[in-house]
Amino acid sequence: MGCAKAPAEPVNIAALKGPTGMGISYMMDDSAKYNVELQDAPDVVTGKFINGEIDIAAVPLNLAAVLYNKTEGNVVLLNLDTLGVLYIVENGETIHSLADLAGKTIYASGEGATPQYVLDYLLAQNGLTDQVKVEYVGEHTALAAMVASGEAQIALLPEPFVSAVMVKNPDVRVALDLNTAWEEASGTKLVMGVYIASRTFYNEHPDQVKAFLADYAASVEKVNTAADAAQKIADLGIVGSAAIAQQAIPRSYIVSITGDEAKTAASAVLNVLFTANPKSVGGKLPGDDLYAE
Repeated sequence: MGCAKAPAEPVNIAALKGPTGMGISYMMDDSAKYNVELQDAPDVVTGKFINGEIDIAAVPLNLAAVLYNKTEGNVVLLNLDTLGVLYIVENGETIHSLADLAGKTIYASGEGATPQYVLDYLLAQNGLTDQVKVEYVGEHTALAAMVASGEAQIALLPEPFVSAVMVKNPDVRVALDLNTAWEEASGTKLVMGVYIASRTFYNEHPDQVKAFLADYAASVEKVNTAADAAQKIADLGIVGSAAIAQQAIPRSYIVSITGDEAKTAASAVLNVLFTANPKSVGGKLPGDDLYAE
């Protein structure tokens, strides 16, 4: 026997439908290197990640912290994959700044999760907490239907629901980009989605981690620039249609940010979430070893 290594097993990756799954689109055909599964909800990913079926997973940032605490640190944050995908949309022309929300009712989904904490933080930072009424609706899909039908005039929605509504009802417009509002209020990027690896996998397969990050950055570049990206995303079932994907891509802030920049932005958002509700990050802030070296 020579000392040639057997080819590495494909990396098992779980991604989510919607913006967090879009960035990996151009890696899904490379079955020799990657076994990518798309899931509808983070809780399925959580279970598979904890029991070791998944090596690398796309999850909301706060879930990365929850898993870090739940697994006693067996989580490494590899990169940021989506920034602020949250928008205030309006069926009208009255909202052009956060200050314009004073005296208004906003319909929102995501109660008890990142959307609520982001909105609460922005309202507080702008002195609007007592001047804005927020009505929570259970699911993003239910709220999207209310906005499309005109029942909800002003709403907080994430992509790709924003684009889905605007494809259905052209009178709806994006009034405020909460990523921009967050940067103005906090000085850092609004991190929504990240890729994590189990620490075991991270330590034992450094070459595959390095290859994943390089391939992911290349895939993100294609998603943001290639003419066929919207169709590809729709064909893979990540977003409902090419028309929706076409609108959603530029508003989903699909990125691949690593290193110190990732750590600075992610830890700032986790601090805000922790202050709003410690449970949202799993009870305590993760240690610095959450972040890949």
